[in-house]
Amino acid sequence: MTDQEHFEAWWTELYARSIRKFPERKPFFYTSSGIPLHPIVPPDSIHPGRFNELGFPGQYPFVRGVQPTMYRGRFWTMRQYAGYSSAEESNARYRFLLEQGQTGLSVAFDLPTQIGYDADDPIALGEVGKVGVSISSIEDMETLFQEIPLDKVSTSMTINAPAAILLAAYIAVAKKQGVDAGKLRGTIQNDILKEYVARGTYIFPPAPSMRLITDTMRYCQQEVPNWNTISISGYHIREAGSTAAQEVGFTLANAIAYIEAAKTAGMDVDEFAPQLSFFFNAHNNFLEEIAKFRAARRLYARIMKERFQTKKSESQKLRFHTQTAGSTLTAQQPENNVVRVTLQALAAVLGGTQSLHTNSMDEALWLPTEKSVQVALRTQQIIAYESGVADTVDPLAGSYLIEYLTDQIEEKADAYIRKIDELGGALKAIECGYVSNEIQDAAFSAQRRLETGEDVVVGVNKFQQHETIELESLRINPVIEAQQRERLARLRQSRDPQRAAELMSRLETAAKGTENLMPLFIECIESKLTLGEICNLLRSVWGEYRAPNFF
Repeated sequence: MTDQEHFEAWWTELYARSIRKFPERKPFFYTSSGIPLHPIVPPDSIHPGRFNELGFPGQYPFVRGVQPTMYRGRFWTMRQYAGYSSAEESNARYRFLLEQGQTGLSVAFDLPTQIGYDADDPIALGEVGKVGVSISSIEDMETLFQEIPLDKVSTSMTINAPAAILLAAYIAVAKKQGVDAGKLRGTIQNDILKEYVARGTYIFPPAPSMRLITDTMRYCQQEVPNWNTISISGYHIREAGSTAAQEVGFTLANAIAYIEAAKTAGMDVDEFAPQLSFFFNAHNNFLEEIAKFRAARRLYARIMKERFQTKKSESQKLRFHTQTAGSTLTAQQPENNVVRVTLQALAAVLGGTQSLHTNSMDEALWLPTEKSVQVALRTQQIIAYESGVADTVDPLAGSYLIEYLTDQIEEKADAYIRKIDELGGALKAIECGYVSNEIQDAAFSAQRRLETGEDVVVGVNKFQQHETIELESLRINPVIEAQQRERLARLRQSRDPQRAAELMSRLETAAKGTENLMPLFIECIESKLTLGEICNLLRSVWGEYRAPNFF
């Protein structure tokens, strides 16, 4: 008998008889992406020549990992996302995390900073320091990294619309520390396309926003070669409600748009592609998430080799940071979130992530406390040092289910990319509402399954209990806002007004032209011009983006 005949005999003679006696929990089982889950994977779903198609770790198509040794060489970077209140308080949290064994920094900025306003702008009222650290000037950035040698740590900054300006401030602080820009390592998110569909912290229209990205890529290629100039983010697409396959498809479609924009700007793909990085979500469906990361690597490798004709192996490697899924955290029974985060983090590690942030148990309630952040970091360390999963490369390779799910997610994600190509590319697909509508439909379906009880969230729609939350909470002192206004007033009084006016004039002329803006941003920051002043000038030249209504 063939393998398929063996399977069909088992199905009819044993399995069917068993479920008549003991019915299954559901009539059908599916992943979040709608992939059917058979009780076991049928032989005709398993591709022949599987071992050759998988390849080896560190070799094309990189489905088994981007390094030959993966975590046998060194662990992933443990990079906890942190930042709140003032630069002083965030600096203290960073030094605490480094003392606890964190191996990289990840900066969370407050909302005014994310959309390019100073802390003393009327629009910032009530939001200063609330969801991240308030950064308006070089003095704030200098305080944020006080006693942290920037040539010794890798820093990730989750910032998009004003990413180039915040990177300029980071470079300026490094110069003041005596650190050469060539020694800086880290990442700016700098992914504006996903802001238009999933997150909303945009400032400028697409064309000048893309110019800022390509200016940053070109500048860093020459001056800051170890810096990842963009972290193309599926995380927020998933947080907005997408499926796993949509997360991969829409993220890689955005990557294609950025690569094409850089090529149009005259850059060679093999020169900048090694500095592209990605940012993915680790959600609840454990096995699907592992397969998602593997599928993303293989699909990206093929895109880079076949569509963009890259020659370098490094250009074909999808390197990514992972964060556990904030949208899955519950305010009810918050201690349960420790278990959710552990499973999500384990999926990221088994999927081959390069760096990882684990959410804290209390984030559905308030900003995390030091205690809950420590537990989140310890979660990563226990996985790394105690579980044994880091001792071999791609330990689930060859699993029938993992390889089936990897194939299915790749096929579905590739179908989304082809559809976006038909619409004229990622920007056109965003402008016509296709991407937003697909995400919203997926989010609606997920919510409906939750409300009907088809999907269970422990403590929310099943196993509820009356409880009083007794966790320690973190509160932001409202005094921070007044202190930031006072600092900005002193900064403006201390700078050379003639120099500031001259730089603003030069910046306006440059924004209307085509020169690379990064060197001028650094000059402006070093001369104590503020984030808000720079962004407001660019607003006056480029205008602001207004999201279309697709309903």
